[in-house]
Amino acid sequence: MELTTSSWMLIFFVALLTVSIWKIYAFLPNKPLADDDTTKESQEELLKVILKVIKESEGELNREELFKRVKSDETFNKEKFWRFNQNRLNQLLSHYHLENPHTNNVADIYKDLKG
Repeated sequence: MELTTSSWMLIFFVALLTVSIWKIYAFLPNKPLADDDTTKESQEELLKVILKVIKESEGELNREELFKRVKSDETFNKEKFWRFNQNRLNQLLSHYHLENPHTNNVADIYKDLKG
């Protein structure tokens, strides 16, 4: 049985498509990265550090001071949270305010933690 040109083209196309798909799959990340700070667990860990700093400072901070103290706290993992910035702090505080609507600022969070 002799194969026509179109049959050979189809065989090569399917073979090369299979190889291409395998190569793409091989380069996709299969496991989470060690410094991935976007997971729910990482966000909860970072929020715990933020709340700890707020509690230690008795709520007498603005957001800029809170950011500096969180970055200098001994429980803050600098390798894991190397992307942590002021915007990320604001997002986490906004998320906390959404979960606790009776809080509006850092002083309210401190009162909530104290009480």
